[in-house]
Amino acid sequence: MERRLMQELKLWKEKANRKPLLLKGARQVGKTWLLKEFGKTMYDSYVYFNLDREPGIAEIFSYNKRPEDIIRKLEYVSRKPIKQGETLVILDEIQASRDALNSLKYFKEEAEGFHIAAAGSLLGIYLSGLVDYEKKKRERIDELTVPVGAVDILHLYPLSFPEFINSVDVQMAAFYISIRKGDRIESIFHERLNELYNLYLIIGGMPECVNAWINSKDLNEIDRLQDTLLELYEYDVTKYHGKVNPEKILLVLRRIVSQLAKPNEKFIYGALKKGARATEYEGAIEWLCSAGLVNRVYNITKPEFPLKAYEDLSAFKLYFFDTGLLKHMAGLDNSPILTKTSYQFKGPLTENYVLQQLKEQAKIPPSYYSTKNMEIDFLLQDKSNLIPIEVKGEEEKNAPSFKRYIKENRPEMAIRFSKMGYQKNGEITNIPLYLAGKLNELI
Repeated sequence: MERRLMQELKLWKEKANRKPLLLKGARQVGKTWLLKEFGKTMYDSYVYFNLDREPGIAEIFSYNKRPEDIIRKLEYVSRKPIKQGETLVILDEIQASRDALNSLKYFKEEAEGFHIAAAGSLLGIYLSGLVDYEKKKRERIDELTVPVGAVDILHLYPLSFPEFINSVDVQMAAFYISIRKGDRIESIFHERLNELYNLYLIIGGMPECVNAWINSKDLNEIDRLQDTLLELYEYDVTKYHGKVNPEKILLVLRRIVSQLAKPNEKFIYGALKKGARATEYEGAIEWLCSAGLVNRVYNITKPEFPLKAYEDLSAFKLYFFDTGLLKHMAGLDNSPILTKTSYQFKGPLTENYVLQQLKEQAKIPPSYYSTKNMEIDFLLQDKSNLIPIEVKGEEEKNAPSFKRYIKENRPEMAIRFSKMGYQKNGEITNIPLYLAGKLNELI
């Protein structure tokens, strides 16, 4: 399994002003595997420490502040030499030790020659202050924080569609990689790529699910794994909720499907339960966003550059971080997806897929634009240009709201994602859904 982030890791290794690395991402997206694979392929050796499973390792950081002392004691534990520039030091579950996280600044200031890479499950929640540090202690102590300016941060997401196809169909992946802007895609390849797209809607990008498909080709096994993953995330809520009411977090999590199924997908607090208010549930939403389980997309008050300046923080949509898991949460049967027949929830599922592909590529998070008479699924900021995006689950071209936006705002590029072929129709460029993960190469 190849992950695109491996290229970013290689660039990090060669940086002249390299800092210790902090790898963030939701649980089970493959952070530990990726760092070990990076250490195995790009270094002479690597040493791995899990600070949650081995509390004694955390003590090393508690009683030693000098990087040389820390490295020497880590060598004693691992029984391996740790050489500058030749050994990758992996600190997993770093949120279990505030001192270990703080030590990263000392490596930046005093020992840049050592290559340190850290990761942690639910690290985003700990860093947000929503979870009490060292829950076993009943008293409140200082919150976990990242040393300012002392780390390089990368984010790992579930497998994108390009990563998925590269894992499950190497021959089609070679063709997929070769597609360039403006290329004609013959129908035989178009149909096969659409079939793989449909399969991705079911399996999603969780590494365990993708590996299971490669090894067994059994969709029932995928269902069982997705059940287990969703149970794990709910367990995390009950265990790591910290200062946030776990029942409220679970309620928001379990209502994502019904919120997206509404004609207007804007998140409505009152749809959680009668009388629900933002002040009651904002903490729960922030918890889910910090955990990496939910992607929040804000409406903007007007489509102008820069998008962040026009975000309406009171109007947003919530999408799930993995489309396969969202499909499973919705209880969708696989048959209509595989047989290309119509089914309920196709629109929201397709939008969730597109956002999942865009989020990995976009430097600025996508927004959406909604007024009384206009709805644009996503607005993407590319340098100083705004790109309106329409998402269709089938081949239909009818999009009056999209066309009205184009007429009124005259964007340099307007994109429709659908199951039609790659073509330009007037002011609209239609891009097949399976190419959403290559958008940066096509604009």
